[in-house]
Amino acid sequence: MGNSVEGLPYKNPGDADLARKAERDGVELVSDRLRKMMPECAFGELGTCCVMCYMGPCRIDPFGQGPRLGVCGATPDVIVARNFLRAATGGASSHAGHARELAILLLEIAEGRAPGYRIREEGKLLALAGKLGVPVDGRPVNAVAADVARKALEDFGRQDGQPMNWIRARASKTEYEKWERLGLIVSNPHNEIETAMHRTSMGNDADPLNLWVATLRMGMVDNFAGLMLATDLSDVIFGIPAPKVVSANYSVLKEGQVNIACHGHNPILASKVAEWADRLEKEAKEAGAERINVVGICCIGNELVMRYGVPYAGHEAQTELFLATGAIDAMVVDMQCIWPSLPAIAKCYKTRFITTVPFVKHPEAIHVDFRADRADEKAQEIVRHAIAAYRDRKSSGIRVQIPEASASLLTGISVESLVAVLSAVNREDPLKPVIDAVASGDIAGAVGVVGCPNPKLRDSAMTEKMVALLLRNNVLVVTTGCVNHILAQAGFLTGEATEKYAGPRLKKVLTAIGHAAGLGGPLPPVLHMGSCVDNSRIYDLLAALAGKLGVEISQLPVAGSAPEFITEKAISIGSFFLSAGILVHVAPAPRIFGSPFAVSVLTEKLPGINGGKALVAATPDGAAAGIMAHIREKRQALGLPQA
Repeated sequence: MGNSVEGLPYKNPGDADLARKAERDGVELVSDRLRKMMPECAFGELGTCCVMCYMGPCRIDPFGQGPRLGVCGATPDVIVARNFLRAATGGASSHAGHARELAILLLEIAEGRAPGYRIREEGKLLALAGKLGVPVDGRPVNAVAADVARKALEDFGRQDGQPMNWIRARASKTEYEKWERLGLIVSNPHNEIETAMHRTSMGNDADPLNLWVATLRMGMVDNFAGLMLATDLSDVIFGIPAPKVVSANYSVLKEGQVNIACHGHNPILASKVAEWADRLEKEAKEAGAERINVVGICCIGNELVMRYGVPYAGHEAQTELFLATGAIDAMVVDMQCIWPSLPAIAKCYKTRFITTVPFVKHPEAIHVDFRADRADEKAQEIVRHAIAAYRDRKSSGIRVQIPEASASLLTGISVESLVAVLSAVNREDPLKPVIDAVASGDIAGAVGVVGCPNPKLRDSAMTEKMVALLLRNNVLVVTTGCVNHILAQAGFLTGEATEKYAGPRLKKVLTAIGHAAGLGGPLPPVLHMGSCVDNSRIYDLLAALAGKLGVEISQLPVAGSAPEFITEKAISIGSFFLSAGILVHVAPAPRIFGSPFAVSVLTEKLPGINGGKALVAATPDGAAAGIMAHIREKRQALGLPQA
């Protein structure tokens, strides 16, 4: 291990400036609410609180002095497993719902019922069609698209017990056969979700092992009916991301412009808002503004920056602070990670808080029912709300404070664009330079760092310090989700970061690739691969590397880390990567430590079955040390020299 990175200046100065402004303005922030909540419930943290029926709530004493069984007789092992499975089900439901909306949109486009949208990536559509067994020769693109959409939607109604179309089409042969042996192949994601909710209700499944197998199956739902399906269809409809350098952090807001912050997850809405912001610029100028400035927050930030180069604002935990600048005229949201605190804060600064999804409403928000068949009309309505709010802001004397904090990042690293970059080094076999670097030890391994900014861990700069340690030990990092915002703001997503943070051997590789690709400098040591659903890109990349080497993904010197996770979606994503046989590091601690059986399954039993393993470490040094030990172990098993 390299030396500790304590004391490095990672904290974003803009956060502190705006927190002080919010305090002066009498606005309560997440840090204030978290402080009032302390100490948090020990029963809940250990996973031994059960609210499945009204004989309870039941709680197993974490100190061993109180009850050891729930009123119904459920053991702590059962209670923890049921709670964890329900969390994974919530996450998988979120991602499957996201993907299903895109499948419906693709069908509507193909049938001419969504005139505001079009198919941008015919090549990817045709590639998917080939994998799904959809005929393409001599057929119109829209006819192919309709059949691909129907293949996706067929899975959500499938009752024949056959494997999901997307699993059969997109899983590698080696991984498919492994999952089939382990009983992890799923058929209908909605049936799997229904069964999980049924089996965890009172008086049903009381076998902890059976419940944990169901959790791994829910991970399969999450990846193939959620992450991968959403990413595939987003690429077809909105375009495959391509590399570009973009601005980030608070300075992307402009006081003299109409500022629209898009927040949430699904690009269906945000892509249209960005389009109409350009088309209605004349109206903004008539209102006295220089232009309309759309910025992206949370995973919508990732979606917009990857495809359109829209300024990359901030992560989920900064959303309140962005409102506190007083510069945002409209915050437009769709679904997921929309904190209930936001409309009240927006009201303080005359920001129009606009919800757009029927199941994501707030009594203090403006609701614009956004639908694909009226997308252009609704997007115009939203943008005009922002222009009107700009007039209000200018006439009411709202005090604006935009921190000067700024950063840049190289974004748009899809698997396709990464292969294109690597082709500059080896056109015939683009993955060979990476495989050779791993084999020699110049790249010790790779870690997918994903997920959220948890207020419990933000002050410790958990993510930044862990990543700096991994890079120092010649580990390549790929990222998705709000972690991207954290690392972009700290300067990790540029070629300069390779000079500053990468170990000498990793620096040599990234410098050679960057110059060969015409970047004029090194490739960044942290590669921005997109939003939360784009974790499927990481799986695709690992599957390609494993296929080239003739090994299972579980044998690669790689790991996943959610160093500050918050949501149930992180639980379902992690469950998939466990099912794929990968080490998954998480912090804070998942709610499993009230069950010795759960700890044993995730740290001892599962590694012997498929290679998957959980690592819990809440400090940067502990996390990096555990991950590096795993990478060394995998290298040794493959007969590779230690890096």
